[in-house]
Amino acid sequence: MDFWLKETSLKPYNTFGVEVSASSIALVREEGQFLRLLEHVRSSGRQLLILGGGSNVLLVRDWAGVVALNKIEGIHVVDEDSESVVVKVGSGHNWHRLVMWSVERGLGGIENLALIPGSVGAGPMQNIGAYGVELSETFVELEALSLKDGTKRIFGLADCGFGYRHSVFKAQEKGKWFIRSITLRLSKRPELRLDYGNLREEVQRLGVDRPGPAEVAQAVINIRRSKLPDPAVLGNAGSFFKNPEVPMKRAQELLTEYPSMPTYASQKPGFIKLAAGWLIEQCGLKGYRRGPCGVHERQALVLVNYGGATGRQILDLALHVQETVHRKFDIMLEPEVNIIA
Repeated sequence: MDFWLKETSLKPYNTFGVEVSASSIALVREEGQFLRLLEHVRSSGRQLLILGGGSNVLLVRDWAGVVALNKIEGIHVVDEDSESVVVKVGSGHNWHRLVMWSVERGLGGIENLALIPGSVGAGPMQNIGAYGVELSETFVELEALSLKDGTKRIFGLADCGFGYRHSVFKAQEKGKWFIRSITLRLSKRPELRLDYGNLREEVQRLGVDRPGPAEVAQAVINIRRSKLPDPAVLGNAGSFFKNPEVPMKRAQELLTEYPSMPTYASQKPGFIKLAAGWLIEQCGLKGYRRGPCGVHERQALVLVNYGGATGRQILDLALHVQETVHRKFDIMLEPEVNIIA
């Protein structure tokens, strides 16, 4: 087929910069190519791994099957009225480019999600979120192709089972679908969300009298760049762990012992969300280094590859962080990153 790559190294295609290989790699730019690749995989009995931006994955071992690099791009306006614009976006489109496209047109809804690395298709997989906003709030539907037989299905909002960094694609539908595109409704009359962290202060520092989505996006970019390492410079996959949600009683017990502990509202009734980075930092692990990998010195939620780390070494570091936090707080952190082990 005309879209096979000659190389087999996956190092350029994962933001941790882990050196692993695949038996073969295919570059998929349109739906027809993917369907032909799927037929090849099915007839040959090989396994298929789909990578977008490679920004939310830890590759622990070589991949014996085929890797599909999703490069199905494009933004298409499919509906518009006085209140909103509905856009359909190819799943291989860069997420941050979509955010910039939106704010440049004064459209609101995803500006708080600026600079999240990776592709659009990864968004609904884990219901990406940042600074008090989640993808599910603008989500309309997605188009997916069955990995079993290539048939197409539309998943509406209710079908996706969105939760905190969660969807059916990480649970009962895991490994069954290739997300082809997602459709979002963006607002022409955006209501800015500035109450998370120091976002409001950062927007005010921009010195704009009437901030809009573009200013919010720029404030988010400024904050993220001040805290998070650039994967192009220091290998990482962003936040490695989810913020844990604990019963309210347990949160109150912890607040009695640690009055300054940050807490956040949870969508789960009777639960409180805690800051995983704070828990890790309280364990003395911020800046902790183990060989060629470690916990970032400015953001304890981020594990980094200082150069030459294997996926196994990074996974062992993650397990050490989990065990240390569990011993101190009796809370088991859950990885946000997809681990291919």
